[in-house]
Amino acid sequence: MPGVHAILSASAAHRWLNCNQSALFEKQYEEQGSEYAAEGTFAHEVAEIKLGRALSDAGYWKERPSRRLNKNNEFWSVALEDYIDGYVAEVMEYIASLKEPLVMLEQRLDFSKYVPGGFGTGDVVIVSDGALDVIDLKYGKGVPVSAERNPQLMLYGLGALETYDCLYDIETVRLHIKQPRLDDASSYQISAAELIDWAENEVAPKAELAMKGEGSFEAGEWCRFCKARKDCRARAKANLELTKYEFAPGPQLTDDEIGDILGKASELKRWVEDIEAFALEQAEKNGKKWPGWKLVEGRSNRRYSDEDKIAEILLGENYREEDIFNKKLKGIGDMERLLGKKKFCELLAEQITKPQGKPTLVPENDKRPELGSIASAEKDFKEDK
Repeated sequence: MPGVHAILSASAAHRWLNCNQSALFEKQYEEQGSEYAAEGTFAHEVAEIKLGRALSDAGYWKERPSRRLNKNNEFWSVALEDYIDGYVAEVMEYIASLKEPLVMLEQRLDFSKYVPGGFGTGDVVIVSDGALDVIDLKYGKGVPVSAERNPQLMLYGLGALETYDCLYDIETVRLHIKQPRLDDASSYQISAAELIDWAENEVAPKAELAMKGEGSFEAGEWCRFCKARKDCRARAKANLELTKYEFAPGPQLTDDEIGDILGKASELKRWVEDIEAFALEQAEKNGKKWPGWKLVEGRSNRRYSDEDKIAEILLGENYREEDIFNKKLKGIGDMERLLGKKKFCELLAEQITKPQGKPTLVPENDKRPELGSIASAEKDFKEDK
């Protein structure tokens, strides 16, 4: 079934398992690549090369890979290598803790028994002593991704189980996500029997619905990377649900109502931004006219057309160099990219301070410790006196 794997991909599993009809619905939208995706692809190539070398040097592989690192790639940087080196060190340390591990990199994993045409690629797949490990590198610096009940990783684990269970007696599947740029990692363990039960009773039925264009449209956190997110009616309906408070009794919102709104605020903001981006793109590229709106030239700031020429003119008029130039140290992020993470820490770690973050409201399941209020702090201070 050519091309089906792109419809029910593992990376989009969180979406089509919850919003079954999204799989076929997305097909009408143009595939748009991104710089972030291209950078991630290159980071995976670097990781594969470096891990291959490390496995060979440590005696896990007999032959040393011949592929060379392409430092001419537009995404190569000292910082990228440092992040990947940290990832490689973590993976190698974990491999060293296992008994007689069999290690594969960039392994094709087929789970088409449960998902029509379904397959993916496991960054690192390890078989050892009755257990199967799948390690997934995520190079983005957006938000931490948990391995717990992560459907993409579970499908990868399922594909690996299908491949190796006939050769090895596998009882446990361990799934790991590594995010070196966020200094974050998570793991999740599930029995092989439970994973197969999930595949048979949850994945397979929903995959069948998705391939038929049946099931339901359901909005949720999985909308974030959906190609249809900008003009999907189900997502609009979910976000506009907040209008129910317009008809609620009483002049003030209740505590429960405010908590409910806070829980939906971030998705509401993203939805509005997506609608604005979609409307502007259609108006600018396709001449679309939206009722009550028009396309105009935005405001802009003045800028020099040729800074060297400006400097030449002013210096010729006897203005001093220190008067017309501003000298400013590069920001921490730019400096870290310039020096590389290791050198940056070696030279500047003691010179970097991190002020206390501004208080912010987050969901209760956030890992950060809870702060007391200013009022409770003042009360504690008075009681201590």
